[in-house]
Amino acid sequence: MNASGQRPAVSELRLSAYKTHRRAVFPLGPVTLFTGPSGSGKTSALEAYAALARLAAGEPLADVFPDPAGCVPHQARPDSQGRRGFRIGCTVDGPVGPVHLDIAVQAEPELRIVGERMTGAGEVLLETALRDPGRRTVQAAWYTAGAVPVTRAPLPDDRLATALLPLRIAGKTAGQRLALAAAEQVVVALRSVFPCDPRPEAMRGPAMRSDGHLRSACDNLAAVLYRTRKECGTRHAALVAAVRDGCAGPAVTELTVEGAAGRDHAPDAAVATGGNRRGGTAVRAPADERAEAAERRATTPAPRGPMGAGSAPRGRSGVGVRAVLGLGEFGQMPVDRLGDGELRYLGLALVLLTGPGVLDVDPVADVLPALQTLTVLADGFDRCLDRRQARLLLELAGRMCERGHIRLVGTVREVPVAPPTGGGDGHHGGPGEDHRRSPLAVGLAAPRAAADDGTGAAGAPGRPGTREGDFGVPGLAVVDLGRDQGSRTRP
Repeated sequence: MNASGQRPAVSELRLSAYKTHRRAVFPLGPVTLFTGPSGSGKTSALEAYAALARLAAGEPLADVFPDPAGCVPHQARPDSQGRRGFRIGCTVDGPVGPVHLDIAVQAEPELRIVGERMTGAGEVLLETALRDPGRRTVQAAWYTAGAVPVTRAPLPDDRLATALLPLRIAGKTAGQRLALAAAEQVVVALRSVFPCDPRPEAMRGPAMRSDGHLRSACDNLAAVLYRTRKECGTRHAALVAAVRDGCAGPAVTELTVEGAAGRDHAPDAAVATGGNRRGGTAVRAPADERAEAAERRATTPAPRGPMGAGSAPRGRSGVGVRAVLGLGEFGQMPVDRLGDGELRYLGLALVLLTGPGVLDVDPVADVLPALQTLTVLADGFDRCLDRRQARLLLELAGRMCERGHIRLVGTVREVPVAPPTGGGDGHHGGPGEDHRRSPLAVGLAAPRAAADDGTGAAGAPGRPGTREGDFGVPGLAVVDLGRDQGSRTRP
């Protein structure tokens, strides 16, 4: 599919009529942050992106939109037949070029896709329409460019036709191959999505050591750390360095895992530490042969019962582990003692530094990982974080997304700007925060972003309040929903 080696990626999100959005077009870069006042539609934009991703994965419409009436714009009135609905779409860049996908969903009186259109290379490659409301199908027509210009067939009205197209096209003509390549480009770009919302209250509990694919809530953080610190020392070292920068208190020199009863599982402190930039000393795990023997006995599968090995639920077997911070000469501290902001920071940093092989995602299996791009959806990217932590995390996202294998779309209260060079008062938290680190270097007073004069990208039609390059993070695009709610879609 991808002879050029270009990774398919969503470059534009269109909300023609969705919740609070009307005729809105949002450009998406390697790092995109939505900002704006409460109720401006930041979360709605991410929900629409996630919905397109689930449809591209083949999920039924009713599962994707459990409350379809809530997606209809508030001002929308039913037509003469009592029908109301919403429209969303996106543009995917890739080897075929820009491919535009738009869908129209009827929410009332019954949920169904009543129209879908995929265009690219100057052609309408797929188009569906509801011809008979009494049938649960739509009439689809896709580009053939053979003896007949299009092929027509009915398709179910509760599935995305673009996702079904590769199963219906033989690829005998140039037109069929073009339509097939465009559909695959859209599906590959949309399916590799990981909604991430770390939940500190869930991250504080132990995890089953065998539960090694990180979930959206990061509640199995310890199990994933147990896996990743052995599989990739370089990435783990980068994570330790990020945690060292983002957590208050004594410098973090190690990030390891121990049994829920207190047995340390770090096999090699050199791998776990990731260096000692601030002079801390690595704390090696105690060599306790009796504890190791007990662990071997604990991990030996018990006789299978109704729910799998032993009495553990299927998929949750094994021993419990918890994450531990090494603090040099100050010993160790369980991760569950960190504040909510520090735990969210740790979870998001881990997501940005890993990939589909570690995260609980379902990418396209028959496409090489090197030809796919993972998109992380982070609603409330800066929730619970102070401005310094948010800035560090944004800079990490910029460095990782610059490589092209990962992208970030998030929402923030305000975009964290870079601190001034060579100054500041060192304060990095709000009232009542725990200031355990020596307040030496990083100040928060920051230069204001360049004011928008209403011209250029920020004032262009279809680009509501978009600013690029103002924040010192490569590939960052900021969509300010408080600036321009009257943008118009692409013709």
